[in-house]
Amino acid sequence: MLTSVLQGKKILLAVTGSIAAYKIITLTRLLIKAGAEVKVVMTKEATKFASPLVLGTLSKHPVYRDLTEGDSWNNHVALGRWADLMVVAPLSCNTLAKMASGLCDNLMMAVYLSATCPVLVAPAMDEDMWHHPATRANIERLKEYGHTVLQVGAGELASGLVGEGRMAEPEQLLSAIRTALRAKTLQGKKVLITSGPTREPLDPVRFIANHSTGKMGAALADAFYEKGATVLFVHGPGSKLPTYPEITKVAVHTAAEMYKAAVAGFSDVDIAVLAAAVADYTPETVADKKIKKKEASFTLPLIKTQDILKTLGENKGGKLLIGFALETDNSLENARKKLEEKKADFIVLNSMQEPGAGFGYDTNKVSILSSKGQISESTLASKAEIANFIIETALESDK
Repeated sequence: MLTSVLQGKKILLAVTGSIAAYKIITLTRLLIKAGAEVKVVMTKEATKFASPLVLGTLSKHPVYRDLTEGDSWNNHVALGRWADLMVVAPLSCNTLAKMASGLCDNLMMAVYLSATCPVLVAPAMDEDMWHHPATRANIERLKEYGHTVLQVGAGELASGLVGEGRMAEPEQLLSAIRTALRAKTLQGKKVLITSGPTREPLDPVRFIANHSTGKMGAALADAFYEKGATVLFVHGPGSKLPTYPEITKVAVHTAAEMYKAAVAGFSDVDIAVLAAAVADYTPETVADKKIKKKEASFTLPLIKTQDILKTLGENKGGKLLIGFALETDNSLENARKKLEEKKADFIVLNSMQEPGAGFGYDTNKVSILSSKGQISESTLASKAEIANFIIETALESDK
């Protein structure tokens, strides 16, 4: 089963002299937790702001600081060729100038000039330095080299001023690193994901809904994006959102709104995955004022909502269409019936009877039914792993 895009990736963190260097401690922990292998190279000035001992302990590798240590030589060529991605963070104004001009006067610069992998930089400096013409020219030079340059943030700076120049936060850096390491499996493909619950209003204060959290849909959106696809994410209220800011998000509330957004989005995609828990029925009328409690019983007339999966199945052409089914009994029988009636290519079956699976959990266990008659079953795993399992199964079967 496929795992995180960072699993097994080799990340070289180059830390330069800036107060923002303390953030690299958190970033290192996040990368290790995501399954990456991390090595750290620091300039002499950087060691004044972040402890090499801490970074070495977290990364489980010695921290590289000098071209020579005792009678040993740090092979900057091997280190530069080791990485899948070199991340210079924080990138000080001084190191920026060195990188732009190719000046090589320390180990970090020797490694940078030897690197054969993509380079991502996260600048950090005071506002006046950031806006200086020399800095702007150096930033443009790095972009010309093909490097990814993260935008600085605005806020309180080390000088006490408030303005632009803050380095991106560790979570933003993690997202940028994951984006930089995206696979090309689905490059050029467009994917529609529906996710989360819908809410069908009774009156201005009440609605009919379900327990969906949107965790599975968000995991699918992230997994498709990590494989190079362009993702449109249509989500109901309160849904968990995908990690990547580059994923287009469309918020809806009712089943009718989700139907409209999904049908509109479907016209321009190659793959659609309908993971949302859409209401099957909606109130026939919506009261314009709060319904008061009066009688001992209350009858609520409901009407069917429009069937998104069926509509897309009738108009899918050569698109790949994946639906979801959550069952409490006769699971396989009901899922097969849904697969045939809705003209889907796959139905992902969730069972409420499976411990650790279903609404609200961070884990899931699914059976994937194919229109070709195949059934693929997962183990209980994280929803990120299940998302990759669904994509892998669909792509292999669709060949």
